[in-house]
Amino acid sequence: MALLEVQHLCVDYPVRGGLFRKKKFLHAVNDVSFFLEEGETLGLVGESGCGKSTLGRTLVGLIEPASGSIKLEGREFAGRENRAARRALCGKYQMIFQDPYGSLNPRLTIFETLDEILRRSEKGADKNQRRAKAAELLKRVGLDAQLLDRYPHQFSGGQRQRIGIARSLAAHPAFIVADEPVSALDVSVQASIVNLLDDIRRETGTSFLFIAHDLAVVEHISSRILVMYLGNVVESAHSHELIAHCRHPYTEALISAIPRVDRSKGGRIVLQGDVPSPLEPPQGCPFHPRCPYATERCKMEKPQLTEVSPGHAVACFHALQK
Repeated sequence: MALLEVQHLCVDYPVRGGLFRKKKFLHAVNDVSFFLEEGETLGLVGESGCGKSTLGRTLVGLIEPASGSIKLEGREFAGRENRAARRALCGKYQMIFQDPYGSLNPRLTIFETLDEILRRSEKGADKNQRRAKAAELLKRVGLDAQLLDRYPHQFSGGQRQRIGIARSLAAHPAFIVADEPVSALDVSVQASIVNLLDDIRRETGTSFLFIAHDLAVVEHISSRILVMYLGNVVESAHSHELIAHCRHPYTEALISAIPRVDRSKGGRIVLQGDVPSPLEPPQGCPFHPRCPYATERCKMEKPQLTEVSPGHAVACFHALQK
C-alpha cells in the first residue's frame, strides 16, 4: 500500500460574475490521480497557473477539494466530512512554502516559530528540552544553534528557507509538500537546498511531493515525475524514462527548455499561442490549441491518462498512436 493515494481529485474556485450573471468556477485541478511511496520524492512540474500549488495545498488541508479522495496510510481525510481524521493525521504531513520571506512570522524568534510545532509534537517535554530539540533541527538544516533567538529579518532568503524546512521537520511528518522551495532563491543557493531535501529523505525516510516549474531541478531530485497542464496530469513516468523517452508534446517542449551543452539532439521547441483560461478550458484535449499534432479528434474528445509502458502513462492521442 502506498503512503499517499490520490484518486480523481478536483478543486474548483468559485468566481463571481456580477449580480445577474451565473456563477462560474475555475477548474484548478481536474480529475488528478497518483500515488506516493514511502521514502520517495515525486516531482510535479508545469508552467505557472497549471494548478501545481493548488494541488499541494489541497493535500495538506489548506484547500477543500470539490470531489475526489486523498488517503494517507490508508485513511481518508479529504472533504469536510473527514475533518476529524484530518486533525488526527495533521502531524503526518507538512508543507514548505515558496516564499521564504512571507512564510515566517516576523514577530516571532526562530525558537518561538519552531516551538509552536514542538509543543504539539514533543508532548511532555519542558521548554529546555524543546529548546534543545529546536537547536538540533537548526543544526540538521545547516544553521548554527546560537541563532535561535534571532528574528526572520536577520536572515537571508536561503537561511529563511532552511528555517522553513526545520519547521516542517519538527512534527516528524511522513510526507512533506515542497511548493517551489527554491524558485525565490539565488541560483547559487538553490542546489544546496535541493541537496538538503534529498539528504533528509535518505536519512529519515520522509516522502516529498516536490513542486517546481523547472524540469531540470525536478529531474535532479525526483524518482518519478508528473507533468501538469491546465489542471490535468498529461504525463507521468520515472524521471530517467520521462527525460529520455517523453511522449506528450507539452513534455517535449518543457524538456527542450532545459539548458544543455550539447544541442545536437534538437533545439528549443517554442509553443505557439497562450495558455487557455481555466475559466473557459477548451473542449477536448486541453493542450490542442497549442499542439502541433492536434487533429479533429483532439478538438472534440479529451484523452485519458493511459499507460504506454510499465510506469509510463500519457494523455495524448498522437502519443498513443506511436
